[in-house]
Amino acid sequence: MRITGVSTRVVDAGDRDWVFVRVQTDEPGLIGWGEASLGWHTRAVTGAVADLEPLLVGQDPRPVERLWQLMSRAPYFKGGIVVMSAISGIDQALWDIKAKALGIPLFELLGGPVRDRVRAYVNLGSELGGGTKCSEGSARAARAAREAGFDAMKVYPMAPARPLEGAAELHRAADLVAAVREAAGHDADIMVDLHGRTTPAVAISLGRMLEPMRPYFLEEPCQPGDVDALAEVARAIPIPVAAGERLVTAQEFRQLVERRACAVIQPNICYCGGITQIRRLAALAEPSLVSIAPHNPNGPIGTMVSVHVALAVSNFLILELVRDDVPWRSEVVDWHVEVRDGYVLPPSRPGIGYPEDVALPGGHPAEDTAG
Repeated sequence: MRITGVSTRVVDAGDRDWVFVRVQTDEPGLIGWGEASLGWHTRAVTGAVADLEPLLVGQDPRPVERLWQLMSRAPYFKGGIVVMSAISGIDQALWDIKAKALGIPLFELLGGPVRDRVRAYVNLGSELGGGTKCSEGSARAARAAREAGFDAMKVYPMAPARPLEGAAELHRAADLVAAVREAAGHDADIMVDLHGRTTPAVAISLGRMLEPMRPYFLEEPCQPGDVDALAEVARAIPIPVAAGERLVTAQEFRQLVERRACAVIQPNICYCGGITQIRRLAALAEPSLVSIAPHNPNGPIGTMVSVHVALAVSNFLILELVRDDVPWRSEVVDWHVEVRDGYVLPPSRPGIGYPEDVALPGGHPAEDTAG
């Protein structure tokens, strides 16, 4: 079996694009799919996929680790998040091919299920059509999430903050989280995402105010890349800290874990290096009792891959699940995650779950890009 081509398929999904990666083999009907979506960097990612294609054509797709090392080490200059996104999508497609060739779901190839289902949470910013910052709207979205069967949800209470915020802004943010807590009930888990919008000083002040609302974790309290700042927040508040959605290298995650700067890491399968790398990151975190909660605002392929990984990784905690970013999300592919009572059920199809071709809904901007 040999790789005969690598291409990308772009779908305009509103405020960001989905970049699907297609790896073709010389076996009739055997195609691998992956996702390399990286918000607002579509052309850069598709170009990076095209740059990697010559390394892969003619290769056997099944020794995935060898090909991952080839893509990440053969080029003389190291790539950043754009190149790692391209590698991520190709890597997923290679795993997809291997699992399809064996006739088994991907999670079985990853060691088999550690759990029978995957706990998921919904994003209240998405539920509100882009992140309304009002207590009434957030409470309404929280009630809708509970009615849909979810007992976990994420809220975004802060706009980009000044180096120090006064009492009025801090109380406004705390009141929003309190409204979500009241609407969701005492038995719900509420994640608070600061999106890197606060300094350590502001994050610590707000974290202490949020303690009575018992957040499940406080996500990205300061900008990524400053491990000292993150560790400062983690040591100052009683709320577990989560971070890592914008990081891509094992070295970056190792620093978070070694400094105990967070209790939860959040790599994204579409730009952290794919399945091959996210398994390493989970293994890196596990001995330090750090959990993994994959960042997943991704399209349908990246979401399904995240589900497979979540089933097979022992220190998995919870998965972000986007349902309503575009009204035609369900039309893009012929199969979707099955959710019951806030949990995603195990996929049953071979590989990731998508056959030879992925449907594209008529009337929605899309582009096929040959590698």
